[in-house]
Amino acid sequence: MTLFTSAVAGDCATVTALIPPNLGPHDFQATPASISSLREAQLLVKNGLGMEEFLEKLLTSANNPTLVVIDTSVGIPTLEPSVDDTHDHNHDHGVINPHIWLDPIRAIQQVESIRDGLVKADPSCAEQYKRNSELYTQELQKLNEEISGQLKQYSGKTFVAFHDFAPYFAERYNLKGEYIVDLPEMNPSPADLQRVAVKVRKSQLKALLSEPQAGNRSFNALANDLGVRVVEFNPLETGSIDSAREPETYFDVMRSNTVNLIKAIGG
Repeated sequence: MTLFTSAVAGDCATVTALIPPNLGPHDFQATPASISSLREAQLLVKNGLGMEEFLEKLLTSANNPTLVVIDTSVGIPTLEPSVDDTHDHNHDHGVINPHIWLDPIRAIQQVESIRDGLVKADPSCAEQYKRNSELYTQELQKLNEEISGQLKQYSGKTFVAFHDFAPYFAERYNLKGEYIVDLPEMNPSPADLQRVAVKVRKSQLKALLSEPQAGNRSFNALANDLGVRVVEFNPLETGSIDSAREPETYFDVMRSNTVNLIKAIGG
């Protein structure tokens, strides 16, 4: 959300990430600084769909009645969690998968929601917001075409990832995703590992997909047992200070993700 908002805002607004660098939404803990940021802000941009489950209490603490909240998920077609959760993980998974930004076409809708919110809040810079949005969405469209071309020959193939972060990406490019757990902080059961092991053997995968912020011993052990590698697919839930300042980060990471995914499915 920081990348998308920075791209649209340009020089017309100051964009600050609420979540500190190298920390994901699942690990975020409110601090006096984060409460102060919200208290002073004019707008808050969120992904929505329960991704920022910490926000409700934080907004109450900030007590900023004039704060405008832009929920970028409004109007976007959604998917239910992909994990076959027939066993008990003792966790409330929710009913909607929130990782919409990993589909460049849905990302375009998010960018347009950000544009509309900024235009409404700051009409004096409306033309700049619209122009910035147009340029960025053109890049997103080109990215989608590029990835589509790269993945076309792998249509219908299956990939395996640790947690359920890529169903929108899979749907967009006609791939099948298999996930061990639906949230990164969860520990897989033996049944989880066995289910995925069967899928890996059937699909002849060369690698499993792991995230930079979510290492798991059992996941690495599974890859070792199956004789496959672990490669990175970065869902852009965390980022460094420098990467968060550069809107092109989204495109760089998504291209790298595509290359690694092709390696995983045998390309």
